Amino acid sequence: MSRAFSEWLNGFRESIASYDYYIDFNKVYRNVEGIKIELSMLNSLIGSKNIKKDFQELVRKYPEVLKCIPLLLAVRNEEIFCQDATGGYLYRFGCADGTPADELVERYTYFMERTGLFELLQDHIISNVMDYATGVETGLDSNGRKNRGGHLMEDLVERFIRQAGFIKGQSYFKEMYIRQITDNWAIDLSALSNQGKMEKRFDFVVKTDRMIYGIETNFYGSGGSKLNETARSYKTLALEAEDIEGFTFVWFTDGKGWASARNNLEETFDVMPHIYNIKDLENGIISEVFV
Repeated sequence: MSRAFSEWLNGFRESIASYDYYIDFNKVYRNVEGIKIELSMLNSLIGSKNIKKDFQELVRKYPEVLKCIPLLLAVRNEEIFCQDATGGYLYRFGCADGTPADELVERYTYFMERTGLFELLQDHIISNVMDYATGVETGLDSNGRKNRGGHLMEDLVERFIRQAGFIKGQSYFKEMYIRQITDNWAIDLSALSNQGKMEKRFDFVVKTDRMIYGIETNFYGSGGSKLNETARSYKTLALEAEDIEGFTFVWFTDGKGWASARNNLEETFDVMPHIYNIKDLENGIISEVFV
């Protein structure tokens, strides 16, 4: 298949974000649901005329209410360290057993006062703690986009592999090491592992009657030095794989970030017959190549 590099590169996408990339609302709702009762208890403090006294009575009667306080500050940890002129203290917000000592109650009261949470509740800055917590969880989940983004290309490629009729655990495998490929199908891949000194792992391996396909996937929305390194290493890998009978290296990549590493990518493109983008996937390249 003859392809022009410039035309192929021009088809790269700005983004690969799926509809659930931005916020995982199911996770947000689960996290809030897990502390719904405790959040409802804190609602009793909204608009309180004597919030210190009311808070202390609430904590003494229901110490478990403490475990939802870190979320009000957009903190995931059950422990928070704070320092001021009076010294430092490690606050532990795990579910307490029994009535906390007066000294601890005073400590948590000081924490609520100094962090501004009393003001948030007392002055009607919020009207419902449950709604506020849902908003905080939504904001915290947005921080997970980077992790979700790292798997988007893998997930996309896997969907196309499945659509082509391959079955996970039977004809395709996820995150497979060279030694596992060798053990399963008795193929010598030592040329790819520097004679066994390097343990290479492929994102996917597809096995057909005639061929084993080692697959790498990535998407780069922005540039950087890593792209040049990736292009060079995959060029080397493709050249090393050429002489291995029964094995083919395939690379699925995309993203406008490649514009900054165009020259290195083109060098790899020129020597690697099986390098494809998302448009190629949409045009059925897997069914055409994986035979």
